[in-house]
Amino acid sequence: MSSFGSRDASVYVERFDLYTGNANPDLARSIGRYLKMDLGRAEVFEFANENIFVKILDNVRDRDVFLIQPTCSPVSKSIMELLIMIDAFKRASAGRITAVVPYYAYGRSDKKDQPRVPITARLVADMISVAGADRLLTMDLHQGQIQGFFNIPVDELTAVHMLSNYFRRKSLTNAVVVTDLGFAKRARAFAELLDAPLAVIEKRRVGNLDRAEVLNVIGEVRGKRAIIVDDEIDTAGTLMEITRALRREGVDEIYACATHGILSGDAVDRIAASAVREVVVTDTVRLPPQKRIPKIHTLSVAPLIGEAIRRIHLGESVGALFSSELNLVEEMLLWEEGDDNSQPASLVDPSRIGTTRGERCP
Repeated sequence: MSSFGSRDASVYVERFDLYTGNANPDLARSIGRYLKMDLGRAEVFEFANENIFVKILDNVRDRDVFLIQPTCSPVSKSIMELLIMIDAFKRASAGRITAVVPYYAYGRSDKKDQPRVPITARLVADMISVAGADRLLTMDLHQGQIQGFFNIPVDELTAVHMLSNYFRRKSLTNAVVVTDLGFAKRARAFAELLDAPLAVIEKRRVGNLDRAEVLNVIGEVRGKRAIIVDDEIDTAGTLMEITRALRREGVDEIYACATHGILSGDAVDRIAASAVREVVVTDTVRLPPQKRIPKIHTLSVAPLIGEAIRRIHLGESVGALFSSELNLVEEMLLWEEGDDNSQPASLVDPSRIGTTRGERCP
């Protein structure tokens, strides 16, 4: 018995397909390029009445399907595309459906912190499960407890190793890692990888506004190079508050990084006008051309997600991706989007992946 039905997992070894909705097709194509596979063909579009239509153009019966769809802007449309595509694959008799959701929306709505409010992160989890997904692959959830909202297996990747390796290669001396209490556990791992101390920001949110007030900086930061780390940068309001607090504490050189670069509203303008020297994010969320300013650097998580997909398909350990034995993350930083020849040969064995599909319809 396998976790996704009565059939043995070996049935799917030679049947492995990638599909994408419209949320971040560039990332999906990069993952396919890393795995040396074309994306499967599907029609996903919106009628004039805003109803979403999905048609899978390939035979997916008994296939191991990985659907790549972060729930980013426009959030409601991205979520509905994800749910409808899962339903389409289920009704097309796919063998197993893995929802690959690099960015999980509504992650901050994970508890009842006020009277009469929903736990929307749980609602989204229920919808994904009820739609027919057999498992979820995601990255850096806002809180780890969200995994427990699912009744299907969840694999949560982290970009902490990739981001820390990026800064380690910059050889910054006298560095200090700065984070808030919510991200402290993963930031501690980030600091250990850089062999740097950790400082924690105490903050509080002002009502239900996208704004936070910094109360204290806990730790020694004066005269150091600060690297602010978090799971996401949304409006950049919190980032600006932390930057101003660090400047008051005597920090002159400030960097920032996050897994998810939401960068909504005036975030890019705030970053451009700020004292932050560089902001590093990943491509879990598509960054449109107008937001690609020199201060913002994007790392591709395509090799990390692609390797996790390969391991899930073959029944191998996903956690081993982050073990010191394999040391794969350092190689992943060398992978350049769009250049198959730059892919480290040690990461993917094409003979173990299975059949490929044709190009996806526009």
